[in-house]
Amino acid sequence: MQQQENREIGAALAELREVLEAGGIEDPYAESELILGHVLGVSRGRVQALAVLREALSAEQRERAAELAEERARRVPLQHLTGRAPFRGIELSVGPGVFVPRPETETVVQFAIDALHLVPAAEPIAVDLCTGSGAIALSLAHEVPSARVWALEKSREAHAWAERNVAEWGDGRVELVRGDVAELARIPEFAGLAGRVHVLVCNPPYVPAGMVPRDPEVRDHDPELALYGGADGLDVVRVISRAALDLVVPGGLIVLEHAEQQGAAIRALLAADGWRAAATHPDLTGRDRTTTALR
Repeated sequence: MQQQENREIGAALAELREVLEAGGIEDPYAESELILGHVLGVSRGRVQALAVLREALSAEQRERAAELAEERARRVPLQHLTGRAPFRGIELSVGPGVFVPRPETETVVQFAIDALHLVPAAEPIAVDLCTGSGAIALSLAHEVPSARVWALEKSREAHAWAERNVAEWGDGRVELVRGDVAELARIPEFAGLAGRVHVLVCNPPYVPAGMVPRDPEVRDHDPELALYGGADGLDVVRVISRAALDLVVPGGLIVLEHAEQQGAAIRALLAADGWRAAATHPDLTGRDRTTTALR
């Protein structure tokens, strides 16, 4: 009888949850369903329905799900195990070498989307610096169909992931460039955008060098290039603030993601560089997450 129960999805989910709970995973219920959905090639909702229907798993499916749960319990990011990361209305390919997009960045993107919708031009222009997987750039293109988007990434590994995602989601309206924000003025694709960009957005590396992230998924698996921004975390923000002045049209918007404690410092440096009306905005958890300013 026990052997028959172990073949059922409900029992398999319970076993996966035990493994994930032992590994300290914050939401073992959701992640067990996502793991099994990945193995079965179905959505999380479908997994829940199959569990109610007492559907069975093959031995191979149970074994594969158990292997993934063990890896997840060792704090390998779930997105690395499934190879996919949902972000707003799209699903991105991710893996080792690229920063996994986070839900809090979805609120950052909304400021850029709202601003693009207000641009009277037939084809508003957006730039996404430090694009990583391409999450922000591709969300802009996906949700503002009239927009043209340029995306920049320094890391060879992250750029390769972004290429895959642009091919899947870019709709021919996202131009991906490999390069360093510190050399933005010398990159031909961006030199040609001087004074034409309506919205410039960036989720830069903003973790101070001495503050190692607590979560193993971040500390051990996200690339350092995407995390650390110098002694105070703002080295890249300083570069972007100055470089963006040449790109953004008068009245255009800069949108920056940052840590909760960095809003005041970012507002001050933007104002010192000549940006206007700098303001910091909270994310859905109430933590300061985004600072915007006008050219």
